[in-house]
Amino acid sequence: MEDYYYHDDEDGRHNDSYDYSYEHSVCDKEAVRSFAGVFLPVIYSLALVVGMAGNTLVVAVYASRSRLRTLTDVCILNLAASDLLLLVTLPFWAADAVHGWRLGPAACKLTSFLYGANFSCGMLLLACISVDRYRAVARRSGRGPRARRQWILVCSALWGLAIFLGLPELIFSTVKHSHHRMYCTAVYPPSMGRPAKAALELLEVILRFAIPFLVMVACYCSVGRALSRAPGLRRDKKWRALRVLLAVVAVFLLTQLPYNVVKLCRALDVIYMLVTDCEVSKGLDHAVQVTESLALTHACINPLLYAFIGSSFKGHVLKTAKRLGRRLGSRPRQEDGEPAVEIALNTRNQNQSQSGSEEPDTSTFSM
Repeated sequence: MEDYYYHDDEDGRHNDSYDYSYEHSVCDKEAVRSFAGVFLPVIYSLALVVGMAGNTLVVAVYASRSRLRTLTDVCILNLAASDLLLLVTLPFWAADAVHGWRLGPAACKLTSFLYGANFSCGMLLLACISVDRYRAVARRSGRGPRARRQWILVCSALWGLAIFLGLPELIFSTVKHSHHRMYCTAVYPPSMGRPAKAALELLEVILRFAIPFLVMVACYCSVGRALSRAPGLRRDKKWRALRVLLAVVAVFLLTQLPYNVVKLCRALDVIYMLVTDCEVSKGLDHAVQVTESLALTHACINPLLYAFIGSSFKGHVLKTAKRLGRRLGSRPRQEDGEPAVEIALNTRNQNQSQSGSEEPDTSTFSM
């Protein structure tokens, strides 16, 4: 979890995360603390309820399947699990905003690490999904035991990189006393210079936002061109699939860009000491709180974009519900069949899938 905006003293000591000295006067951050005590618990509670419901359903449906057919399926399952681990930390941060941290330094480090690592993992998995959809259009997606081993290696590598990105939270997070309350925040040692602190911020911006966003744009542009040129598909079906791709990129940009812009401004201030006014510092504090909360909403939107919007997933939801109904003793009814998949991103294999396979390799972005 990002701590509130901080500034360094001239002697290099990590300053209090809430009150700072500008021109030998104290900048009172009581208004920032009061805002956080009301705003953050409300936003975190909404995100927890909505996100837990959607991601739990995704995990339940995908886990009930005998096998996952594509790398996208594997990534969506991992994405839902990562979002769940991220969401379970929110009650602790809500309590921290209202009452302060009361669980000790070990819990502070673990909670901060889970937050940072799973936030990173979610962004990396989104990039991986876009790459697999591009590979599906380019007819480069593999299947079979060898491909499944590759999927495991890819997801393991992504989790490993996410854990690496979460290590700063594990190392530097601690409980700090301020204004008669204890707070869980990152405290950097005096030996760590400002450039090193800024480098951590910039590394997070690059690996958590810039690279995943560029990968998504490049892959989905290629997928969009392939869809627009695909023969035998009606214009309305093409446009419907393209709208899904545009929505995926737009939602990622709208939820993540403001937060990363604020992080970039903070990194620049760490290096160049740009913030010298109390009101500007308060404004940046509020910007961190609002934009980070906006970035967290992506964990709630992911199930809608990457699972529920796909006809393939909706078909599995119906099948799971029917199996559950039979287990509960309800009278089995004649099935109407799975919902038809109107368009698959792997358009080059569409005819082959329809004629020679009972389970076409459809994309979860299909409408």
